[in-house]
Amino acid sequence: MRHFLDTFTQDYLDDILVRLAHHSAGIEGNTISLPATVSIILNGTLPTSGKATVREFYEIENHKQAFERVIQHLVNGDSLSIEIVKEIHADLTDRLQYDRGQFKKNENMIIGAELQTASPAETPSLMIQLIDNLEYRLESAKSDEEKLAAILDTHIQFERIHPFSDGNGRIGRMVMNYSLLQYGFPPLIIEKGTKAQYIEFLGNQDVDGFVQFAKEILEKEQKRMQSFQNMEKEKIKYN
Repeated sequence: MRHFLDTFTQDYLDDILVRLAHHSAGIEGNTISLPATVSIILNGTLPTSGKATVREFYEIENHKQAFERVIQHLVNGDSLSIEIVKEIHADLTDRLQYDRGQFKKNENMIIGAELQTASPAETPSLMIQLIDNLEYRLESAKSDEEKLAAILDTHIQFERIHPFSDGNGRIGRMVMNYSLLQYGFPPLIIEKGTKAQYIEFLGNQDVDGFVQFAKEILEKEQKRMQSFQNMEKEKIKYN
């Protein structure tokens, strides 16, 4: 795993973070633009011309500490766990939620969806089962496609459990990328323009459709990753 992450240049890691923050927050309604996201993530500043709220600013900025935690755990070779999920949630919802990093204490719903989420009492055991089952499926998988299907199916089930009082979409997509990077896949950046299609996969539990959707994105991401590697080689050559 360390070897795979070592192929990522710092510029590419910054690129992943900016796009993940922009699109993942955007899926949840955040209105901050992509150029403003670059300014927040790389410079810690928000252009004064925008009309972003303080909450929107933190929704973007918090992705930085959450992503850094993900990368550190992966470099350490840490398998996904309940503790890591809670840590990442606490990072993503820092200064936004009083119960950050804690499973929900009250019933919650997914806006616009008819499905029933897990009860607070059920949530801890369902999350343990979910992560244990994912680890078993990944270790038993005989192909990359089986691994991808296991990770995406787990993401669908995570969102149906909806384990936290808020921030479930952002944490769910970050955790999904944790597993993808852990098993040598490029990151899956779901663009906010594809939100309706993505939500349909979740609502219908359409794993096959989600896999085909993701494979196209991952293929493009692989080429993007290669472009950043080529840029780094050119830098070294001329320095």
